[in-house]
Amino acid sequence: MKNCFNNGFFLSIASFLLTLVVFICGLQSDPAHLSAGRWIGGLGGLAIGVFFVIRGIKARRSAVPPGQAYTYGQAFLTGMGIQLFAALFNVLTTYLYFKVINPHLTDVIIQAQSEKLQERGMSGDQIDKAEHIARIMTAPAVQAGLAFLGTIIIGGIIVLIVAAILQRPASEEQSAA
Repeated sequence: MKNCFNNGFFLSIASFLLTLVVFICGLQSDPAHLSAGRWIGGLGGLAIGVFFVIRGIKARRSAVPPGQAYTYGQAFLTGMGIQLFAALFNVLTTYLYFKVINPHLTDVIIQAQSEKLQERGMSGDQIDKAEHIARIMTAPAVQAGLAFLGTIIIGGIIVLIVAAILQRPASEEQSAA
């Protein structure tokens, strides 16, 4: 449990620090740079997630005696424990980010979306309706909830793959006995 908590906490903090770096570099301050910021944040967040899941599963696996099996199920539960704690911490960091650190991000996202909709030839009324929905979806509380779900879903996919790689069968002596 401590392993899951610690790795989940550090996963969340590392992701938050990456978000802050993207913000400080100005990749979330205007629509022109928003796409680059999303790519960097997405790929960096994926790498951070994989790193901490591997770290946590390996730590738990090393606590199991070498001749004993460390099953896919055990690796999966460890990885999902890490993701659950990360998701809980991400709720807090996401809310803090959208509410306090970068409250203007919503305006930047909506401006970028409006520009894309104008390029597609949508009417002003259609753009206004889309903007209203976007404002609801980019509210800090909604973003915090989506961060929780995204961490569980994307993290779950990561865990499925990593658990398959890091499982360990019992040694020959152990299975013969």
